[in-house]
Amino acid sequence: MNTVIILIVSMAACLFADVAKKLYTDRSVGSMTSLHSYNAWGCIVSAIVLLLWGGIESLSLLTVLLGILFGLLISLQSLTVMKALQIGPMSYTMVIVNCSTVISAVSGVLFFHESIGLWQIVGIVLMLFSFAFAVEKKADEKKASLKWLIFSILAFFMTGGIGIMQKVHQNLPCRAEINAFLVFAFIASFLISAALMLVYRAREGQPIFERTAQGRVNWFLVSVMLVSGVLVAANHKLNLYLSGIMDSAVFFPIVNGGGLVLITLTAVVAFREKLTLKQWIGVGFGVLSVLFLCLPT
Repeated sequence: MNTVIILIVSMAACLFADVAKKLYTDRSVGSMTSLHSYNAWGCIVSAIVLLLWGGIESLSLLTVLLGILFGLLISLQSLTVMKALQIGPMSYTMVIVNCSTVISAVSGVLFFHESIGLWQIVGIVLMLFSFAFAVEKKADEKKASLKWLIFSILAFFMTGGIGIMQKVHQNLPCRAEINAFLVFAFIASFLISAALMLVYRAREGQPIFERTAQGRVNWFLVSVMLVSGVLVAANHKLNLYLSGIMDSAVFFPIVNGGGLVLITLTAVVAFREKLTLKQWIGVGFGVLSVLFLCLPT
């Protein structure tokens, strides 16, 4: 298949997976039971898709252990993103999450003997400006805005941790076991989220699957979480393939920078988000930050 077509499919999968999160958080009751249910069923679908799409050809204990840790990060990242989406704007949330590219850049310098260039330094400075513009000053908005920023920054660190884990696995002798690594990660994430779902179900008294006003299973939300699992699996698989055949100087700016522009436009057009001038300035700094961070050193 043509590389450009694969790239378009991968970016579309990432975009619609984020849209699915937003749809779910907007239309669900927003309980912890509901959020963990979304993660659990989405992850098991991702694991099944990857098993059918490549299977497990080889497997080592190290891949299993790293996959389990990766699965924990996937659970935490998804939960913090969804909590941020419940409170704040999708556009700005995804800007902060995508700024996690800086964590990969810094970890490369500290642990993988990589260099950091002028563009990355500019990107880090712009990222700090983006964060500084995030919280509204009005007293009635500041508390909710600060809570949203905390969840967004937690998601920023979890997403950065995911990038580090991918890098760690790809610098070890077991780096060829990519599919096994992802499958065990999603299985581990399913088990963690399912256990938390059952714990919160007992505390909150909420059903595992959301109900409509008539008391029936909300099949729309069930469909959203299952489709999300397929999209996430496709995005991971295709991105790993593309990162191996495309130059990093081309791949990362297109996927991270271009993807961020797409999700911002989607938030404004499809979800009709209205940001203040200050927030738009922060979004602008964030988009520029991601683009600079993705440039070659």
